[in-house]
Amino acid sequence: MATDDFFRARLDQMIDLRHPLSVLATRMPWTDIEAALAPVLAHRDRKGRMVEGADMFGPTVAVAGAGISNAGRPRLPIRLMVALLYLKHAYNESDESLVERWAQDVYFQFFSGQVYFEPRLPCDPAQISRFRRVLGEAGVEQLLKTTIEAAVSMGAVKKTEFERVIVDTTVQSKAIAHPTDSRLLEVAREKVARLAKRAGIQLKQTHEREGKTLRRKAGGYAHAKQFKRLRGVLKRQRTILGRLLREVRRKMAGLTDDARTRLDTWVQRAERIHTQRPKDKDKLYALHAPEAECIGKGKARNPYEFGVKVSLAVTHQHGLMVGARSFTGNPYDGHTLAAQIEQTNTLLQDIGVKPTAAIVDLGYRGVDKELAPVEVIHRGKFKSLTPQQKTWLKRRQAIEPLIGHTKADHRMDRCWLKGAAGDALHAVLCAAGFNIRWLLRAIARLGLPGLLLALFALALHGGASGRNLVQPALKPTPR
Repeated sequence: MATDDFFRARLDQMIDLRHPLSVLATRMPWTDIEAALAPVLAHRDRKGRMVEGADMFGPTVAVAGAGISNAGRPRLPIRLMVALLYLKHAYNESDESLVERWAQDVYFQFFSGQVYFEPRLPCDPAQISRFRRVLGEAGVEQLLKTTIEAAVSMGAVKKTEFERVIVDTTVQSKAIAHPTDSRLLEVAREKVARLAKRAGIQLKQTHEREGKTLRRKAGGYAHAKQFKRLRGVLKRQRTILGRLLREVRRKMAGLTDDARTRLDTWVQRAERIHTQRPKDKDKLYALHAPEAECIGKGKARNPYEFGVKVSLAVTHQHGLMVGARSFTGNPYDGHTLAAQIEQTNTLLQDIGVKPTAAIVDLGYRGVDKELAPVEVIHRGKFKSLTPQQKTWLKRRQAIEPLIGHTKADHRMDRCWLKGAAGDALHAVLCAAGFNIRWLLRAIARLGLPGLLLALFALALHGGASGRNLVQPALKPTPR
């Protein structure tokens, strides 16, 4: 017979079960989440490899490493890892600070499905990034979809509200330094020289000391607005980078195929930096993040941002996130609307509602035929709108503060994940974190009237015992 552990404290006896995070922990469909993600995390059937051998009857061939293997350390619970992803973006924590806060916060542990308080870390911070990579874009979309379905099941939002959505785009900045030509040339020189040395190539000269001196001079000339001297420094930096690249290209022929392949990727990126000029298109803005684009959104305080374009879709009335998608190549806003509506339809398919109207800004003009039967509403066709549609259009700008909160409070302001796949995962997880905080506010909003009604009923029908509890506090103390 199972008994409680008397040497550890139960979480449900340590916390306030009326806390919004405690209530949300009991209302989230954890069983459905585990059932949806279990196939992604299951051990895969491997083909194996052919191994030749010999026995007393002659040579033999056998298959090794085939089938499903259960070897290795068992996985952590799916609910724990999913809860960590939710909490990370809901409370704007890094992987390292998240696991440290989890070991101290009893509400975080209760939300993650723990029964007893655990003073240790739930996992290594690197396991969160591996779990996120295994989930992929489809897996994190399932997490966003679950938050939407939880809002419907709790009655925080009506199904009819999903028929109208507000869509807008923003820039998800990449975690890169400001891409000045001088810095890019110096970083490319240093990277190629270091990788060539690691591959066993003996270079005549790496220009390490001169490269650092030129980088310092470029910064001083740019600050002093001495652009003629700055152009001379950039010319010299390109010269030494080109000399280094030509020498590496000549000596790469003696390397193995694997070493040559690894080195060739970085050499090609360095050659792009060497040949590109300020007015060129399709420039490389970061050696380690070639997917970063230069995007101008017309902001006076920040004319250019370096990252990827992200489209967000929210409900028209209450501002619940129902879509988040990243787009590489800096496309026109109108060309992203069809893909965004498609993702929203996928997330809402189990609810049984599809968007019928998209309220957008003027950047989405000219895509009405592509979106049919979804109606695109913007102020460019204000004269042809009905009075009801004009009323809907007044809430178009409601998405702007939501974008600001998603960036400032849920980590969308800077993406640290690798590659275009990391940009896609990060955008969806930021939207899921926004919805978690939205649900917590909805629980507090919906729970307060019920609490006041219960107190009023207790005061009204408390009887004599209730009056005896109140009246002595109102009587003056006898002297």
